[in-house]
Amino acid sequence: MTILVFALVALAVCALLVLVHRWLWIRLVRDTTAPGARTRRIGTALTIALPLLSVAALTTGRAGAPFWLQQTVAWPGYLWLAVLLYLTLTMLVAEPIRALLLRRLAHRVPSGAVAGPSAPQTVPRAAAPAPAPDPAPAALAAATDEPAPGPAVRGLELTRRRFVARAVGGAAAAVAVGTVATGTYGVLRGPSVRRVRVPLAKLPRAAHGFRIAVVSDVHLGPVLGRAHTQRIVDTVNRTRPDLIAIVGDLVDGSVPDLGPAAEPLRRLDARHGSYFVTGNHEYFSGAQQWIDHVRELGLTPLENARRALPHFDLAGVNDVQGETEGKGPDFGAALGDRDRSRAAVLLAHQPVVIHDAVRHGVDLQLSGHTHGGQLWPGNYLAELANPTVAGLERYGDTQLYVSRGAGAWGPPVRVGAPSDITVVELASYQA
Repeated sequence: MTILVFALVALAVCALLVLVHRWLWIRLVRDTTAPGARTRRIGTALTIALPLLSVAALTTGRAGAPFWLQQTVAWPGYLWLAVLLYLTLTMLVAEPIRALLLRRLAHRVPSGAVAGPSAPQTVPRAAAPAPAPDPAPAALAAATDEPAPGPAVRGLELTRRRFVARAVGGAAAAVAVGTVATGTYGVLRGPSVRRVRVPLAKLPRAAHGFRIAVVSDVHLGPVLGRAHTQRIVDTVNRTRPDLIAIVGDLVDGSVPDLGPAAEPLRRLDARHGSYFVTGNHEYFSGAQQWIDHVRELGLTPLENARRALPHFDLAGVNDVQGETEGKGPDFGAALGDRDRSRAAVLLAHQPVVIHDAVRHGVDLQLSGHTHGGQLWPGNYLAELANPTVAGLERYGDTQLYVSRGAGAWGPPVRVGAPSDITVVELASYQA
């Protein structure tokens, strides 16, 4: 049944994509070019090639294709998905504008003209009879009680329609491409630092000001590689944190492919160490191989486990995706036998486990997963699936902080949800 539902959903998505591409081809290619023109042939070819590249970008990794092939199709395929989103949105907004312009131009066409400017004013007595008129304009004229437009008028109307189509389509394309270009630059320049102060009732005065650098959703893969990791490491180390927490979705791929990209993590520096919990994408990529590898890089994986730090407990649980392998979150193992008079900070990739955290007396949960929506208006969809999309919120006696993430999944683009590394500063009520 699950496979059938997945197949039906995939079929519906494919059908929608075909319809969207067909509509965009009509508006941006057919309506803006002449039949047989080279530009029309190029536009038609791109309308077919770009979605195929997007499908390849989404599937080559899961299919085990060579990493060089994944990298080859990833950039154009993923970027087209982002352009497609904003091109569709801008064209939908532009559609009523286009219709209004065409209506206004139609009123300016001299519909009673029957010939072009070079038509003679008189016909010699011995001239041959005129050819029969085109039946389509004649029928339309009969239906509307108006004279049929001549060839010159029809040509003028076609020219004006094409001009409107080019102006509207060009403006929409400029907005879409500009939006994606800006969002891509924001990802490639690296995440900014966000600072959040979180008071904890059980935190002793000696731990006041303890800084945790929260890194989530790096998504190393065929697009974001070693240079991106190095930017993140440099940014984290500049904040001089007391502890570093990587809360899942570090990678999209295997250790053989992405091991070199993750190598800079070895240089993370914090007085109380660096910790790691799995995200859902680790289970798509081979979670155990990455748990072993990050340990080699000097990080401490918390697999449903807890560490007693000098002034509070630090716990971590596996991501819920691990349930598919029998290695899901186990709050009892991580938190069940602890001293509840001590403050507890929990690392958990997905915010949805907040209610389990509340039941186990966690004071602060640090999560990621949502990307803050990544591509507006994706934040509205993220709100449907997550209790908190980004930022700090309280659930009973437990506070939840959700990072927007330091990377991007799929298109290396963020719109309305800039990437960040968050420095969470713990505060004691006794200070």
